[in-house]
Amino acid sequence: MSRIGRMPIAVPAGVTVDIAENNHVTVKGPKGTLERTLPSEMDIKLEGDEVIVTRPNDLKKMKSLHGLTRTLIHNMVVGVTDGYTKELEVNGVGYRASKSGKVLTLNLGYSHPVEMTDPEGLESKVDGNKIIVSGIDKEKVGQYAAEIRDKRRPEPYKGKGIKYADEVIRRKVGKTGKK
Repeated sequence: MSRIGRMPIAVPAGVTVDIAENNHVTVKGPKGTLERTLPSEMDIKLEGDEVIVTRPNDLKKMKSLHGLTRTLIHNMVVGVTDGYTKELEVNGVGYRASKSGKVLTLNLGYSHPVEMTDPEGLESKVDGNKIIVSGIDKEKVGQYAAEIRDKRRPEPYKGKGIKYADEVIRRKVGKTGKK
């Protein structure tokens, strides 16, 4: 069995998980509600305060769907209880970010400021040179953070641009292995 797929998902107090036909899973919690239709091949059961995902056979496709389905449900449960955040840093002379309402304005050395509107269900905050994207859907938080980063990716030598707060810029190493 899949190591990840066979682990049960603990449902904390205050969170409800509803499993409808065709594996349409709805998770409600203190931060909001998430819905997703998961692969119909998987068998999803709610037993007490745990969600258990099982697969019908040991085909390669079923093995991969088993772990994926369990992880998607787990991400939904964590999202409605704690939420997700991604932190970005803006580095460079004259590079800055500002926020007004739902519009994030980035000055990144272009001839014009880049304006981005927060998608539904997500929120971005600016704290000095940091941009913090938060929400309950892990996939949407990561996608919006990636779209912000793509406006000016960090360059490999001085690190100017927008990078993830925990990202390390690695320089290219030549054939000799020396930097």
